[in-house]
Amino acid sequence: MCPMSEFKPSPRRPSSPVAAIDALLAEPAGDPIRRAMWLDELDRRLRPLLPSPLAAHARLANYERGRLVFVVDAPVWRAKLRLLAPELLDAARSIGLAAVEFVVKTSLVSASPPPAAPRNTVTMSPAAKEALQAALASLRPGNPGSDGSE
Repeated sequence: MCPMSEFKPSPRRPSSPVAAIDALLAEPAGDPIRRAMWLDELDRRLRPLLPSPLAAHARLANYERGRLVFVVDAPVWRAKLRLLAPELLDAARSIGLAAVEFVVKTSLVSASPPPAAPRNTVTMSPAAKEALQAALASLRPGNPGSDGSE
């Protein structure tokens, strides 16, 4: 066993985000990540072709074997996106994809949080309301007993 004064750590390259990404993309674990990055880039190229209100509600989900699959967050956007199918298929072909089929799916999960549950209002009886008003009035300055000297 060597004394602690003689211990020298082996030289290492400094850790950096680029090195971490390179390690993450190494075969075979990096295949799904590379595919996700490719689909994201494809989405960035096709989304500008969508009208602005629709672009905020649609996203490219997949491309496989000639099928271009988009996901929208409501049925109304699904209908609007289907009308653009020919233009989007042409655009996909123009960037080198052999797109022949266009599919639009509606997600089951909403992008926005569910609305808050309505608050139940508490109703008071007339006697309780009168007692509360009397208690509040007794706390106002100038009322006998409001200074605690009663």
